Amino acid sequence: MTNSTVSSTARLLGAGLRALLVLTLLCGVLYPLAVTGAAQVLFNDRANGSELKDTHGRVVGSSLIGQRYDLPSKDGEEAPAPDLRWFQPRPSNGLGTNSVNTQYTLLLSGATNRSGDNEELIRWVRDARAAVVEDNATATYEVNPADVPPDAVTSSGSGLDPHISPAYAKLQIHRVAERNGLDVRKVESLVTDHTTGRLLGFLGEPRVNVLELNTALRDLTRG
Repeated sequence: MTNSTVSSTARLLGAGLRALLVLTLLCGVLYPLAVTGAAQVLFNDRANGSELKDTHGRVVGSSLIGQRYDLPSKDGEEAPAPDLRWFQPRPSNGLGTNSVNTQYTLLLSGATNRSGDNEELIRWVRDARAAVVEDNATATYEVNPADVPPDAVTSSGSGLDPHISPAYAKLQIHRVAERNGLDVRKVESLVTDHTTGRLLGFLGEPRVNVLELNTALRDLTRG
């Protein structure tokens, strides 16, 4: 190998090494720092996971991911029973136990992928409707099965939807008020305060974030 060949090879290796160092600095250090800094300044809440905190500053979850509100599982139970002191989310096997009870376990994310005429899906919907009617009936309030909205008996496409419709939230008001010893009008006001309208006035549907609503409910019951 001649001296010129060695020199040429050394120059190529040196150029490659310099390019590697420069690109590592630009793409691996400066660019991530710039993007992270911009996100923290412009979208601080979203950049940090849209964390939701209670009045004591403790993180109770993310406003982007739904949570279940169940009683502790009992031996022999196929599935834990819902804790009816709280507003319930859409039915889903993808939601973990809620962080109000200090536990959260993500099980899965995804839809059932069953057709509308699937017998198992039809049975699920019928059972869910019957449970909604039974769970939300009180001594002074009776639920009409025809008033049970679709989101009360079906899961979302992801199984992790944090929202329910205002109709489903309102259907639960009497039960939540009774279970927590609260005036119905106070709980109604709570639901109204946590109802978000359509984006820009015409995109999407009105919705209620269940975690935000239950966090406010907990603060109300604790005075």
